[in-house]
Amino acid sequence: MGNDGGSIPTRRELVREAAKAPSVTQVKEAQREQLEHYWTTCPLSHKPLLRPIVSDSVGNLYNKDSILKYLIGTEDDDISSKADCDEILQGRVKSLKDVVELKFDIDAESDATKEGGERWVCPVTTKQLGPAVKSVYIVPCGHVFAEEAVREMKGDTCLQCNEHYSEDNVIVILPTKEADKQRLMARGRKLAEQGLAHSLKKLSGSKKRKKHASGNPSAAEEPAALASKSKADSTDQVARTVPLGIKNASTALLTAKVLEEEQEREKRQKMARSKNLQSLFHNDNDKERPKIKDGDFMTRGFSIPANARR
Repeated sequence: MGNDGGSIPTRRELVREAAKAPSVTQVKEAQREQLEHYWTTCPLSHKPLLRPIVSDSVGNLYNKDSILKYLIGTEDDDISSKADCDEILQGRVKSLKDVVELKFDIDAESDATKEGGERWVCPVTTKQLGPAVKSVYIVPCGHVFAEEAVREMKGDTCLQCNEHYSEDNVIVILPTKEADKQRLMARGRKLAEQGLAHSLKKLSGSKKRKKHASGNPSAAEEPAALASKSKADSTDQVARTVPLGIKNASTALLTAKVLEEEQEREKRQKMARSKNLQSLFHNDNDKERPKIKDGDFMTRGFSIPANARR
């Protein structure tokens, strides 16, 4: 009818309505759905979270058996492929020291518990722990609380087991704020520099730095060094008297000591004999000894006392 062979539509005709940015309510709803998924599902096995449950250094939750299978390297259909697990964990879990087992307080009176499930609650506020409540746990004990309970108590001991902890060791579970994520990542780097894992246990293969790494001996090492040097000098002095031909060090040292003792004994014997010989002869310079009229026993004659003649 128009004999135009068709028409070319314009952009205005194709795009009836421009895309709108999601509202704040939509963003919060999507975030809540994502949190609910991670609160109920293990990201490694995609199965429901069931105790025992562990957490890594950034607050993610996993089934403990899934972590064990990943660490062992078992090819199992229960968990994702190793490449997928590596992408999820991002090198944060290399051993069981890099996770903490969480201890949830169970509401035994809830309908979910009666039906075979579990309802986790804060032991202080009795609020249900989940995507609607900001929750934290304490390292290394692993007890879980609502964040407001720990904040209001303002203590340094666990409200369940009275174990001491620092503010850095309060871990937010599945954090949504960027500040919380950055704090947890900075904590992980700090612990790695100290040779500690997320659970505050010593990393395997890490070595403590020596107190004096510059090479200067400490005050405690100096006396030991001097003593060893003195001992070495005395050993060298004794070794000079060892007869040639003895190759064994311990035998040579023992022989040197025996020879030294024999020489000392011979020296004492010579001095004793010299004194005995000197006592037989008269010495004019000796003022302490009584003077003998007729000389010594070699030149002195025998005289009869006067009162002996009758």
